Amino acid sequence: MIAPYFGGIQEWPIFVLLTAIVLLIMVLGKGADILVEEAIRFAAHWNIPTIVVGATIVSLGTTLPEAAVSVMAAMKGQPDIALGNAVGSVICDTGLILGVATLLSPLPLKRHIVNRQGWLQFAAGCLLIISCIPFLSLQDTFTKGGMLPRFMGVFFLLLLLLYLWFSFRLPPHGSPTGVAAHMPSSGQLSSLSCFLRLMLGIGLVVTASHFLIPIVRVTAIRLNIAQGIVSATLVAFGTSLPELVTAVTAVRKGHGELAVGNVIGADILNVLFVAGASASVSASGLLAPPLFFTVLFPAMFILLVVFRLAVQYSGAQLKRSYGVVLVGTYLVTTYVSYTQLGT
Repeated sequence: MIAPYFGGIQEWPIFVLLTAIVLLIMVLGKGADILVEEAIRFAAHWNIPTIVVGATIVSLGTTLPEAAVSVMAAMKGQPDIALGNAVGSVICDTGLILGVATLLSPLPLKRHIVNRQGWLQFAAGCLLIISCIPFLSLQDTFTKGGMLPRFMGVFFLLLLLLYLWFSFRLPPHGSPTGVAAHMPSSGQLSSLSCFLRLMLGIGLVVTASHFLIPIVRVTAIRLNIAQGIVSATLVAFGTSLPELVTAVTAVRKGHGELAVGNVIGADILNVLFVAGASASVSASGLLAPPLFFTVLFPAMFILLVVFRLAVQYSGAQLKRSYGVVLVGTYLVTTYVSYTQLGT
């Protein structure tokens, strides 16, 4: 049911609905930008290692829009949006964002980091797929779909804590030329000032998410498109804008390794944080309709495999040819989602 303050939203013209979605997505991105910037300054103020900041705090910040949208959706009884946004964000991050960054310029690969975090990224994606399979009724997988149970959501959150502990405990290897080198310095900002701006960023993200859910729902109904498809493409792309901006900016400034690290971390957090938190607040878990098993899960798995192969065979740089494959897979997935499963 749509919130009371959206009583007349069903009568809004379609272009107004789409404009509202775009504006709210922009607010989401801005809120995440503020949060990331102030998190880096706060970390620098307390002398947290730069590589830890890049692998954890920045990724946590840029995945907050996905988490906010998905948790809100799960609490409002729309689990297909919650899971669709998590899976769609992995597809968007790995296919579109990493692919575009690679097309702009071959991305340098620091193997000790990429291999260490990349296998965690691949394992997280596989774990999500396996967790949604209805093992007691496998014959219904492609007709009735599956479910991410609530207890698995709690388990994902425990794995998230383990991942963060793992990232902080491991030595960084090499020189500290990570995210902090390219973020604004803390200057004379006090810890209180940074904390207040962090709260502002969180407030923007949560508020925009609260308004975005009912508008996306009505838009999906008006366009006769399945809500899971809308969340896995339009909303997933919009909430992935912080990663896109980070990746493009990093490549333009000659720091392509930031794009690779941020995407890997964001993918891990989309599974453990976004899907985990969403399933944890839903008593019945997150529904995975048949389209997840026919299109979205295969697309996510293919993209993760392509990325692992790219790392294995690209040497010191992620080659542009792999960028073509990544972007192509994303575009095909989006096309199939809308044309074959959206009606």
